[in-house]
Amino acid sequence: MGSTADKAKGMANEAIGNVKQGVGKATGNDRLRVEGAVQELKGEGQQAKGEIKDAVKKAGNL
Repeated sequence: MGSTADKAKGMANEAIGNVKQGVGKATGNDRLRVEGAVQELKGEGQQAKGEIKDAVKKAGNL
């Protein structure tokens, strides 16, 4: 998977995670809130992976 795809999936997971957290907080559903936090962290990791791929690619072109 390319760096752009990693970043896009990461952003999507972060957004979905934020929504889950908000719904969990609004409804008092701790499980949904925690699931959202985990999904948000997963998204942050995916975005970081994409950034690393970009950095490696740029370093290889020097």
